[in-house]
Amino acid sequence: MNLVFVRHGQSIWNLENKFTGWVDVGLSPNGIQEASDAGKTLIQEKFIPDICFTSFLKRSIDTAEILLNNYDHNLKDNIQLIKDWRLNERHYGSLQGLNKSETAEKYGEEKVHEWRRSFETQPPLANVNTEFDPNNDDAYKEINTQLPLGESLKDVVARVEKSLQVIMDKVKNNNVLVVAHGNSIRAILKIIENISDKDIVSVNIPTGIPLAFNVDNDKISRIGYLGEKEQIKKLQKEVEQQSRITKG
Repeated sequence: MNLVFVRHGQSIWNLENKFTGWVDVGLSPNGIQEASDAGKTLIQEKFIPDICFTSFLKRSIDTAEILLNNYDHNLKDNIQLIKDWRLNERHYGSLQGLNKSETAEKYGEEKVHEWRRSFETQPPLANVNTEFDPNNDDAYKEINTQLPLGESLKDVVARVEKSLQVIMDKVKNNNVLVVAHGNSIRAILKIIENISDKDIVSVNIPTGIPLAFNVDNDKISRIGYLGEKEQIKKLQKEVEQQSRITKG
């Protein structure tokens, strides 16, 4: 295997079941452990990355750092780190910071499911010049493009295309690790595995579990998730259930 994707470890807002998007929250204690475990898994599988891509968001960067700390320092020091804003999570607009279950109670599970999982539907957009407007964030001041106030998965697919081109170019001669987010990874998988608009709705990316591929010239072969199968299924189910109305 020469290409591995890892969704960041559980964040504080994942734990609190909030829409996170581009809000720069940190990892939960469990997320820190997930990141470390992912590194141990990759070492067991004898995968040594030459290049590691992350998004601009702390939970992605911290996951990569914790994961790579499992490697021998001499190996880690030779890994090239590349930050790419286009690997950021989907921007959830004005939903960011809201509890998913409480939002489902207010608007209905069907509507929230559409906002979360449909391919083309955007969430309610954030207002210009508010805390959720990344165009006012110093972290993105060098980005010479208009940044989103809310995105559909279709929008994310469009923005990750350029990142994927760079990743696929690098993987020709390197082992590449991509530490990103649930929706940016879903968007990449949609492209490389030619997943339909309908079927991508049911794709759930668990936190902290490496997903491995082998790339040989233009042929991309999925190896699959690396780890304990029942734990992987459990984490995928948790992602699926996040916008359900909590009873009791």
